[in-house]
Amino acid sequence: MSYVPPHLRNLISSTTTTTTTTSKSNTSPTLTLATDCTNLSYTSNSNSYSNGFRRSSSTLSPLPDPVFPLWNPSQRVLTMSPDQVEEVRCRLNVDVTSAPDSEPAPAPIESFEDMCLHPSIMKDIAYHEYTRPTSIQAQAMPVALSGRDLLGCAETGSGKTAAFAIPMIQHCLAQSPVRRGDGPLALVKAFSKSLESFKTAIVVGGTNISDQRSELRAGVDIVVATPGRFIDHLQQGNSSLSRVSFVVLDEADRMLDMGFEPQIREVMRSLPEKHQTLLFSATMPVEIETLTQEYLSSPVQVKVGKVSSPTANVSQNLVKVPDSEKLDRLLALLVEESSHAERSGHPFPLTIVFVERKTRCDEVAEALVAQGLQAVALHGGRSQNEREAALRNFRNGTTSILVATDVASRGLDVSGVAHVINLDLPKSMEDYVHRIGRTGRAGSMGQATSFYTDRDMFLVAQIKKAIAEVESGNIVTFATGKVARRKEKEAAVAQKEARMALSKLSMMGPNSLNIEDKYRFMIASSNIKREGSADSAWDD
Repeated sequence: MSYVPPHLRNLISSTTTTTTTTSKSNTSPTLTLATDCTNLSYTSNSNSYSNGFRRSSSTLSPLPDPVFPLWNPSQRVLTMSPDQVEEVRCRLNVDVTSAPDSEPAPAPIESFEDMCLHPSIMKDIAYHEYTRPTSIQAQAMPVALSGRDLLGCAETGSGKTAAFAIPMIQHCLAQSPVRRGDGPLALVKAFSKSLESFKTAIVVGGTNISDQRSELRAGVDIVVATPGRFIDHLQQGNSSLSRVSFVVLDEADRMLDMGFEPQIREVMRSLPEKHQTLLFSATMPVEIETLTQEYLSSPVQVKVGKVSSPTANVSQNLVKVPDSEKLDRLLALLVEESSHAERSGHPFPLTIVFVERKTRCDEVAEALVAQGLQAVALHGGRSQNEREAALRNFRNGTTSILVATDVASRGLDVSGVAHVINLDLPKSMEDYVHRIGRTGRAGSMGQATSFYTDRDMFLVAQIKKAIAEVESGNIVTFATGKVARRKEKEAAVAQKEARMALSKLSMMGPNSLNIEDKYRFMIASSNIKREGSADSAWDD
């Protein structure tokens, strides 16, 4: 099954003739979109899309069927009683749910040796110095190795990558070897150091597409990709979905937040019928549940610990500062933190400073460096190599302060970020949530400091109201994705209504002012001149 973009599908389905010629570049069935769309045809008896530039059927060998090998753990694990299984899950803090009409989930396994993995994989496990599986690995890996679809929910930093990467490599090793032009067997990159013939490719935007094209056309086992760039390659005929039998949607909640839902659905709809799907997410918004119902078959749900609000471990501090004093206050704050770290003998805590514009981003980074602080700017105006270098230095601690625009607010996962500073507040509550979510990850505590001015009063009121709601038990208030966007619209409508009510009532004189409580915190700051107006919003 090769990929055809949506805007060509009606043309394909209406075409009644099949054209096959010999391809000069691809030696396996991949889709190449031609300038003349009449060269494309749909072959109903094979349930797949054909391409006008494919090799002749007389020279094209059939695609091998995917193999889903029977897997069993060690005999010790097989003989565990139900009570022992539950005792292990309780110790690991793992909650497991299976569909009512499906077999019980495999038992968790607390040692890699008991997982009966390929010898080359065991070499890589030793190379990476893994000693024992983490909680998510102990339960998710047996589920994946047994060929079941999986919904895994655990915090970032809990070991999810190995939880899907190791079973994926085991799956790929059971398949027929890829040939030149063959599409990937699995859609994520993995650890495969000990496997010389194992080919992987990274397919992301912002990098050289021609290099990616060469890798994909040569044939690959595993691709790690962002949905948009991978679809570009599918449309260009550089890769194919024909042999994909193992799919991982990692950090699915972030991909949805970043607007990748249409691309994810395009890829999932175009996959061969026989495939295994693993979906991992740190949070469980309603969109994830919808994806699960549509694209996973009787999945086993594995949840580690409590799935909490993205801000549950973040201490939030709002500080009113005039624009003209923001940089000085930032410098004073960071210099003090640097002095404290030096006195205590600890390294400077990893800190992200968010600003609104890339020009301001560079200016702030330069000012910090001039004060002797290790800082680097990260924004969309930098090349891909410059962005990768900045992140690499930040991750390894060479640079302790990252000054960034919102390019770093979504999808950036750096363990150990202790402090997020909003030098400029974003325009929306959802962006604020994503920003401060860069700290307080994987169960650690984090701190968020936000400078604000009078023009930020609407967002500040929302933040304070949300913090109060979290403290009362409503964790949904710090939402992301569709829920957040709906809440933003509702808040904007409420603000408009509040302003209209204020305008009407003010015409009747100050003694007649009687605004409903639910609107008071949305009144524009221009109508309330006294100092401390944000504090009154806190009480609403």
